[in-house]
Amino acid sequence: MTPSAGTPRTDIDVRPITETEFADWNRALNTGFLREPTSSPENLDTRRRLQFLPGRSLGAFDDGRCVATFRSFAQELTAVGGAAVPADAITNVSVTPTHRRRGLLTRMMAQDLAAAKERGDVVATLIAAEYPIYGRYGFGPATWATEWTVDVPRTGLDPRRSRPEDGGRVDLVDAEDVRKLGPDLHERLRGVQPGAVSRADLWWKAATGAVRFHPTWNEPFFAVYRSAGGEVEGMVSYTADDTWGDSKQPLSTARVDWLLAVSPAAQRALWRYLCSIDWVVKVKSGWRAPDDLLPFLLPDPRAAAVTTHADWLWVRVLDVVRALEARTYEAAGSLVLEVADSAGPAGGRYRLEASADGTGTCAATTDDADLILDVAELAPLWLGDESAVRLAALGRVREERAGAAREADALLRTSRRPWCPDLF
Repeated sequence: MTPSAGTPRTDIDVRPITETEFADWNRALNTGFLREPTSSPENLDTRRRLQFLPGRSLGAFDDGRCVATFRSFAQELTAVGGAAVPADAITNVSVTPTHRRRGLLTRMMAQDLAAAKERGDVVATLIAAEYPIYGRYGFGPATWATEWTVDVPRTGLDPRRSRPEDGGRVDLVDAEDVRKLGPDLHERLRGVQPGAVSRADLWWKAATGAVRFHPTWNEPFFAVYRSAGGEVEGMVSYTADDTWGDSKQPLSTARVDWLLAVSPAAQRALWRYLCSIDWVVKVKSGWRAPDDLLPFLLPDPRAAAVTTHADWLWVRVLDVVRALEARTYEAAGSLVLEVADSAGPAGGRYRLEASADGTGTCAATTDDADLILDVAELAPLWLGDESAVRLAALGRVREERAGAAREADALLRTSRRPWCPDLF
């Protein structure tokens, strides 16, 4: 008897792949992401060399053919206050269309999260292609991202005054300079930006063309902002098209790949530089924090129109105690959280004690709960982006003690929103 669609198949083997199975695994990944199934030998070799991790690349095999993929790698995530916690970064998740609804993702996720907990990872992270998938595995959207399109002529900026007014300067640099200067700049940003994640050397090589995962790669422009003292405080990667109107009027768009800045001066200087480039009439900001300064760095903030606003980094807490003790707090207080986690290790009741100096301690307790919530709701509260009061209004947090949700907001919410600059 042939199992119907949606019926779990126990004979489908879910396990770590071997290096010799990488080509089949890569074909399944391409199929799941609607890319050309077969990669070129050069591209396949690059991906195998740089992305295959023994034990952390999982596949599901039906009669010897890979029909689902899953990969994770080591990462650090910046908590509120700047501490870095070890994270299990999940990517390359796909299930072949012929094998959907058979529990393959559930099996791969269970294997990976169990291994992450065993390693001592505090959280797991991912960027979700589709919103409904990962909540059932305990992930919650912990950061959001916004993209603006800037109508340059409407900004009110004077293109004749594009140089920084603070004594700093903006210079175009080459890929080699980016690989030399970028990692230190990113580490400085990561140390103060909740939600930021670590970048391996491979990230910088891929971003500058030293390593190419795709057959075509268009070299971007790179610009660096240096303060009056000569210190690198900002960097941007961008591309531009060459579009002209019928009356020989330039209509080019500059598209930001990524922009890093560790000071408001660097942000101001780089955005104004982008808006001053000859022939550019629109600037696409790329994915930014929802409370980015960009619109208000322009004389007319309405020139920056929101193009997209969506969830970005999803986080799943694996160790509640270590997670809550890693971050800092906005006020002193005490809170008992009852966390439901039917499919993982985070379930239990925990007392959080926050001190006036911003530090916190956490331990399991049998005291009555102040708030009851699912582990998926804990992640956005932990990273400071969500309001317990709002979650209670939505029925996603249950207040057991009157006023507890408001007290949670006073402890957990941050003055600036968390942001993850990376896609992985």
